[in-house]
This record gives sequence, C-alpha cells and structure tokens, in this order.
Amino acid sequence: MTMTAKTAQSTRQLILRGLMIGTMALAVTACSKKERPRADLAASQVTTIGVNAYLWRATLDALSFMPLLQTDSNGGVIVTDWYANPKNPGERVKVTVSIVDQDLRADALRVAASRQVSQNGQWIDAPVQAATVQKLEDIILSKARDLRRAAIAG
Repeated sequence: MTMTAKTAQSTRQLILRGLMIGTMALAVTACSKKERPRADLAASQVTTIGVNAYLWRATLDALSFMPLLQTDSNGGVIVTDWYANPKNPGERVKVTVSIVDQDLRADALRVAASRQVSQNGQWIDAPVQAATVQKLEDIILSKARDLRRAAIAG
C-alpha cells in the first residue's frame, strides 16, 4: 500500500471510530434521561411507611368519621375508639384494621369490629353482622384501588 492509501484508510478508521463513540455516547445519555414509567410510582407494593401506602391512606379515609385511638404505620394497625352514630345513640362500634402485607391485595387487609348496645345505662356486647365487616373491607379496598389509579394517571 502506498502512503496515500494508508492515510486514507487510517482516516476512515478514525472517522468510523469517532462515529461509533458518538453513537454510544448518545445511547448512554438517552438512557440516563429516560423517565421512569408512571406505573412504577404506583406499584402495588408501596412500602415507605412499612405497609402498603394505598391501603393505609384508604383505611384512614374510610374511618375518618371515627375517633382514632391508635395508629401504627410500621405495624399496619389502626384502632378506633368507640363511635356512636348520632342517629342511634344507644349503639356504638369500635373498629380495628390490620394491614398484614405490603401488596395491594384483598387478603392484605383484616378488619375486626366490636359492637355494644346500651341497656339500663350499661354497655352490653352485641354481635356484629359479618356483612358490616365485609362492607368496610370493600370500601377500604375500593378507595385503595382508586388512589392507585389516580397515582398512575397523575
């Protein structure tokens, strides 16, 4: 090969090498600027407080009309104090909600309720209808799903 042919070949190699390096640099830069998918922000497992944040917030919202006795976001427990509906002051209820998993799932939620009725000035324990507890679970789960959908759309 002549000197001119070697120089032309070297020049082409340098240009190709420069183009490859530039292309790789653009690819790396593009990856670093890529936005995270919104679904990641609203994943079913949100654990910054120890339990699923959607279930936690939904439970607090659903029980907001009742006085709270205890809340533990790390352990996932919310206990209300006794609540008497002003329309029915002879009856009161107390609710305990436990969030037992970090995922947004129906079996991650445990609701227990106690009910008392007033008889001769004394509060007497009374049974709670299973449908009442089930309805409260459904309300909390629906609110949690709505919060998650809003975070995805957000």
